[in-house]
Amino acid sequence: MKSKLTAVAVAAAVVAGTAATTVPASAATAKAEPTRCHTADLKAGFATGEDARPEMEQTAKQTQAHIWFTNQSKRTCTLSGFAGVDMIGAQKTDGTWSLARSSTKPEKMTLGQGDTVDFSITLLPVAGSTPQKEKFVPATFLVTPPNETEHFTLKWPFGGQILKQDGATHPATYLNPVGR
Repeated sequence: MKSKLTAVAVAAAVVAGTAATTVPASAATAKAEPTRCHTADLKAGFATGEDARPEMEQTAKQTQAHIWFTNQSKRTCTLSGFAGVDMIGAQKTDGTWSLARSSTKPEKMTLGQGDTVDFSITLLPVAGSTPQKEKFVPATFLVTPPNETEHFTLKWPFGGQILKQDGATHPATYLNPVGR
């Protein structure tokens, strides 16, 4: 009988609201963790400064292009993972190439209002004399922030062409996580 009375007393205390006093005062005043950034929170573009431009005229080694995201919202938000990147080619034979991801582990990036973070795309340029079927000529990039479904459309500003490896298991053109 005693256990029934205890259960009734606990139930009465919860109904009366005394159970709320079991939450520590520090938890009530703790600042909420920022939530992830949504496409509408961001703006995006290619980094075009001299030190950020990919060396598309050289064909002996890989080079990198950088795409940035800036938090244009009035709140702090986070990005973690890989952006989705689809390259649309300028040639009729190019089609769309969804870039593979590197094996680099992503880290959570926190962006305050106005903060910018970028990620790199590793590219393998080829000579203009390369047969058309072996080269991809970038024209437009569809860039989707991590964990989002809406994308930015960015025009490729650097010229050149890339070795076409859109069906390769380990292509020489791939993307890195945000912050890398």
